[in-house]
Amino acid sequence: MDWKYTISLLGYGPFWEAALKVVQLSLLAWMISTVLGMLVALGRQSKFRVLSAALGTYVWLFRSLPLLVLLIFVYNAPSAFPELKPIVGDPFVAGLIALVLSETAYISEIHRGGILSVAKGQGEAARALGLRWRSVQLHVVIPQAFRVALPTLGNELVTIIKLTSLVSAIALTELLMVGQRLYNQNFKVLETLLVVAVFYVMLVTVFDGGLKLLERRLDVGNRRSAVTSSASEPVLLPAQIGREKKEHHGEVLLSARGTTKSFGSTRVLGGVDLDVHKGEVIAIIGPSGSGKTTFLRTLNAMESIDGGEVLFKGEPVGYGKTKTGHYVPSPDSVIAAQRQHIGMVFQQFNLFPHKTVLDNVIFAAVDLGRMSRSEAKAHGLTLLRKVGMGEHASKYPYQLSGGQQQRVAIARSLALSPDVVLFDEPTSALDPELIDEVLRVMAELAADGLTMVIVTHEMRFAEQVADWVVFMESGVIGEQGPAVEIFSSPRKERTRTFLDRVKV
Repeated sequence: MDWKYTISLLGYGPFWEAALKVVQLSLLAWMISTVLGMLVALGRQSKFRVLSAALGTYVWLFRSLPLLVLLIFVYNAPSAFPELKPIVGDPFVAGLIALVLSETAYISEIHRGGILSVAKGQGEAARALGLRWRSVQLHVVIPQAFRVALPTLGNELVTIIKLTSLVSAIALTELLMVGQRLYNQNFKVLETLLVVAVFYVMLVTVFDGGLKLLERRLDVGNRRSAVTSSASEPVLLPAQIGREKKEHHGEVLLSARGTTKSFGSTRVLGGVDLDVHKGEVIAIIGPSGSGKTTFLRTLNAMESIDGGEVLFKGEPVGYGKTKTGHYVPSPDSVIAAQRQHIGMVFQQFNLFPHKTVLDNVIFAAVDLGRMSRSEAKAHGLTLLRKVGMGEHASKYPYQLSGGQQQRVAIARSLALSPDVVLFDEPTSALDPELIDEVLRVMAELAADGLTMVIVTHEMRFAEQVADWVVFMESGVIGEQGPAVEIFSSPRKERTRTFLDRVKV
């Protein structure tokens, strides 16, 4: 080994120029492929089968083609299509196009894995806020999917850096070609290739370090909250809620008429009729598997209906009918606009983990253009104080208890001032000692006149707070009536048996 010669090559100008070209080619190929790969991954999740199939074919084809074959094909394409010569006649551009075509196919699969790792409830929570598909993907799904996929994306960048050595096949002067020219002149193969290897190791090390910094920057677990207190502000309510029970009449906000729903051959809803009046609190009770949650989700089109009607102020929610009577989904923009008036709180909180408590609350109002960010912040802080979470505005969801997260979710559902809020067993995922703090917030909202439809197993809460109680079993309403009558003297034996068992 000629070590003096080897060391001298570390300062050889053409090597540094070639290294710069490798950096440019690698970064451009990686960034373009990362963006296009995400679009391909999202497209493959599309309900449009033609689009999904076409993109699936693209991924299959370009993952199957060797990069070297693709490079030569792209570079020589002008021989068959002369009009392409101004574009791919440059070896750098030809190499970039070939790398992007190949890497987009690989990276789309990385992104698809990231997208599939995002909990389904995240998308549902965003849609329940009245956001359109584009906003849901851009602000909720993609940031979380990208964070999951980043380590593998970093590995793909390293792969691209090494693959640039193949571009020498189309006469692009990169590191390997510079080395080949040298050792063809002086036959010092090992010394020259050792320096080539050192340059590649150096480039990979620098990029790897940069990606590690980006990973730490995107990890909310490394961010410190401005507030360190773990205690919640008390939700001050009198021992007995000072609220008169509301009669089951007046302005109808939501209405279900003969609503049916099946999943495959399983009939979940067998024809449900219910009116929700303004200012009314309705509790839906019943055994597990009775269709309570499914029915609630049809009220804001989280689940489509098979028959009957679901109306908000007289307008169909989430669907239209053809002249032949077939149901067709409403456009995304129409459903999103309706959901802005029908808030929803889920069992599993579904807070957005990459956003602070305050950002969770104000996100929809800002994205939909309802308020400026400064106005939304003031409004969001008011709502957080209302649910006893004002001091936690700068925290992230992982820093909160289950009860605190659910109270933030309630504040988030109120940010757009909806006409009615749906609660899907809001305390079922909480420890017993945390249930009361959530129920107290809900009781206060009821006292303020908020229209609420609540699926719950908390019988005492339903008895004290609800105006109207609906008992469901086997996908139909077995009995409904004023809370005092349902709990004190139910008419149906099945209702009585259920309540007796639950009380025990």
